[in-house]
Amino acid sequence: MSSGRRGSHPHVEITRLVLPGPTPTALDAARLCARLARLYDGGAGAVVCDAAAVTAPDLGAVQALARLRLAAHGRGTLTVTGAGPALRGLLHLVGLVELLGEAEEREPPGRVQEGVEADDLPP
Repeated sequence: MSSGRRGSHPHVEITRLVLPGPTPTALDAARLCARLARLYDGGAGAVVCDAAAVTAPDLGAVQALARLRLAAHGRGTLTVTGAGPALRGLLHLVGLVELLGEAEEREPPGRVQEGVEADDLPP
């Protein structure tokens, strides 16, 4: 990471890792994990995993991403981009939504009153 002029945001170099399509296999997952380890060993701090080629996602694709997440743990950040609706749905289903860099929809914190409009029906 290098910093620019005073008061500016630091420059972060992002490294890309591309998932093969239409669906990554177990062998692909092993190769991708080895490649990810080499990227982190080479100084990468942030890796973006491009999933645009994954057009027929299945549990093999989910397994590949889960293994990549484990390989990245404690070494740097890993974010998935380019995921289509089917892959996004699978990641939501299995609890790997954080890889997409999106906030999960959660219930509001306790004791927080939402605004009530005059025309709202009582519960």
